[in-house]
Amino acid sequence: MPYIEVLQKYAVFDGRASRREYWLWILVNLVIAIAIEVLYLAVADFFAIVGVIYGLATIVPHFAVGARRLHDHNKSGWLQLINLVPLIGWIIVLILMVLPGNEGENKHGPQPA
Repeated sequence: MPYIEVLQKYAVFDGRASRREYWLWILVNLVIAIAIEVLYLAVADFFAIVGVIYGLATIVPHFAVGARRLHDHNKSGWLQLINLVPLIGWIIVLILMVLPGNEGENKHGPQPA
């Protein structure tokens, strides 16, 4: 499962990531975050701490898979910093994450499966 693969590549910023790997990572993280939030609202404040711990534990692999996804377009992983530009920044990154990557090998490695 791509979620587990991303965790196995915890801090690997080299190489490329497919759309499937990236978007399944985002989807599973979203489901887990919603589940933690629901538990926090329904059960106890303990889940607020769980949410913070989960967020901190997944921030490095989140940026790593984002960098590998941008590498699939033969772009630098540092391009993720454009998210800091209000409104337009996240739109540009979203478009890059949705579009298919370069065919064949590029300077970041072979095309992901």
